[in-house]
Amino acid sequence: MSTGTPKPLPSSGQKSLQDICHPLSADESALSLHNSSTVAKTTRTEFDLPEYSVRRRYQDFDWLRNKLEESQPTHLIPPLPEKFVMKGVVDRFSEEFVETRKKALDKFLKRVADHPVLSFNEHFNAFLSAKDLNKRLGLALLTKMGESVKYVTGGYKLRGRPIEFAAMGDYLEVFTQKLGTIDRIAQRIIKEQLEYLAELREYGPVYSSWASFEEDLHDPLEGVAGHVSNCSSALEELTEDMSEDFLPVLREYVLYIEAMKNVLKKRDQVQAEYETKLETVVFREDKKTLVPTDVERCQDRLECFNADLKADWDRWQNNKRQDFRQLLTGMADKNIQYYEKCLASWESLIPLLQDKQEAKGETN
Repeated sequence: MSTGTPKPLPSSGQKSLQDICHPLSADESALSLHNSSTVAKTTRTEFDLPEYSVRRRYQDFDWLRNKLEESQPTHLIPPLPEKFVMKGVVDRFSEEFVETRKKALDKFLKRVADHPVLSFNEHFNAFLSAKDLNKRLGLALLTKMGESVKYVTGGYKLRGRPIEFAAMGDYLEVFTQKLGTIDRIAQRIIKEQLEYLAELREYGPVYSSWASFEEDLHDPLEGVAGHVSNCSSALEELTEDMSEDFLPVLREYVLYIEAMKNVLKKRDQVQAEYETKLETVVFREDKKTLVPTDVERCQDRLECFNADLKADWDRWQNNKRQDFRQLLTGMADKNIQYYEKCLASWESLIPLLQDKQEAKGETN
C-alpha cells in the first residue's frame, strides 16, 4: 500500500532568520520596557505607526503567552518569570523584585521579537500596538493546528519518539538535574555570603570603637575598620550580582525546559493521532482503499511540527550557549573584581601598620 508523498505545510523550520523580514528595526533598543511601558519601533506595514508606547501589566504578558501557545502550538514559546515567587532571588515586595521581573519580561519580549514566526503573530501585534488590550481578542482565531494538538488518543501508546526527539527529551532531563544542582549550591553560597556579610558589618565598628580610646593604635585600628567596610561593600555587590543576575537566568532556563517538554508532548500527541488513523486504514478489509485525506493531512501536520520543533531547538541551543557564556564570564569578572577590591584595601592598610611599627622602633 502506498501512502503517496503528502505535500508538507509551510514551516518556519524551512526558513532562516535572514530569509524573513524582521518586524522591528535593527536597533537593539527597538523594543524595551521603561517605567512599566513597552516601547516598540517597527518598519512593518501591518503596523499603523512606526512607534508605539503602551503600558502593560503582568496579566497582559500572561495573555500574550497563552495566545502564542494556542495559535503557534508547534513552536517553543519563551517562558515568563513567575508572578509572585522567584525562588531564591529577592523578596516579592521589594524594589529589587520589581526590577528583576521587569528585566525578565523585557527579555521575554525580545525573544518573541527575535523569532521568525512568533514575531509575525497577530496577538503579538496587538500586544505592542493596542492602547486598550482586549483580553477577548483572538479567542476565535485558533488555528486548525492548535485544535489538532488537543486531540486525545485515549489509551493509545506511542510507538516511540524518533531518535532525534528522544535525544532531546534525554538532554532536557540531564540539563534539569545540572541546573537544579547549580541552583541549589548557588543559593547556599548566597546564604553563606549574607551571613558572612552580617558578621563583617558587626566586625568593622568594633575596631572603630577600639580606636577611640587607643591613641597609639588609632590610625591602624581605623584602617582595619575601613578595610572591613570596603570588603563588606564589595561582598554586598557580589551577592547582589548573584541574586539579581545569576539566579534569574538559571530560573529562566528551568522554565524553558518545562516549556520545551510541553512542546515535545504536543508533538507526541500529533504523532499518536497520525499512527492511530494510519493503523485504522491498515487494518481495513479493503486493502485497495487509498489513504484518506485526513491521514495525509495528519502526516503533514506531524512533518510541520517536526520541522518547527527542530528549528526552535537549534535556536534555543544557540541562545543558551550565548546566555551561559555571557553569564559565566560575567560572574568570573565579578568575582575577580571582588578580590581585587579586597586586595587593594589590604594594600592601602599596610603602610599604616608599617608607619606605626617604625614609630614604635624610634621611640624605643
